[in-house]
Amino acid sequence: MNVEAIFRVAFWGLLIGLWAMRVYFLRGVRSSGARSQVNQRAVKHEGMALFIGRTAVLLFFAAILVLYAYNSPWLRVFAFSLPYWLRWCGLVLGLVGFSLWTWTQAALGKEYSPLLQVRDQHRLVTSGPYAWVRHPMYIAMFTVGIALAILSANWCFVVFAIAMIIGFVLRAPREEQMMQAAFGEPYIAYMQKTGRYFPRWHR
Repeated sequence: MNVEAIFRVAFWGLLIGLWAMRVYFLRGVRSSGARSQVNQRAVKHEGMALFIGRTAVLLFFAAILVLYAYNSPWLRVFAFSLPYWLRWCGLVLGLVGFSLWTWTQAALGKEYSPLLQVRDQHRLVTSGPYAWVRHPMYIAMFTVGIALAILSANWCFVVFAIAMIIGFVLRAPREEQMMQAAFGEPYIAYMQKTGRYFPRWHR
């Protein structure tokens, strides 16, 4: 097995691990009776433009994954050269992102939803990684997206990572507005103690 093949195996191993982890936690959410289907309220919270944009980015990601799986010459046109040590760093970065993502899902438990919505009897989670930052899952997504771009050494995955980061950076303030409306002063106090993406060391 050549080095390029090893990086491809690492790429798919990371993705499969993420998929298995997400399925595991989503089954826990559904077993609690919570539902996460797309609905009008969630789309309104996110904004139609952001919702359509995020859907388009996911479809683009699915398309380039298929091409990457078949090692399509169409996708190889966008490959670029990276030193091997940097691509190994990409794998380490991906494992860090995977660990943070798993920790975040575990902290959220049944409160997790892929949509911008607050359910009945929703509990404000401020433990685990949420004790430090308000959007640890977004940080994990950013980290994994960058890791996949480095592992694949392909401009299409770089574009995906950049588009994903921009989308969730635009989404975060809307999520915080929704949480303020739902939880009021407790969430405002929580915002004063935590950073959006980086911890506030002087709390």
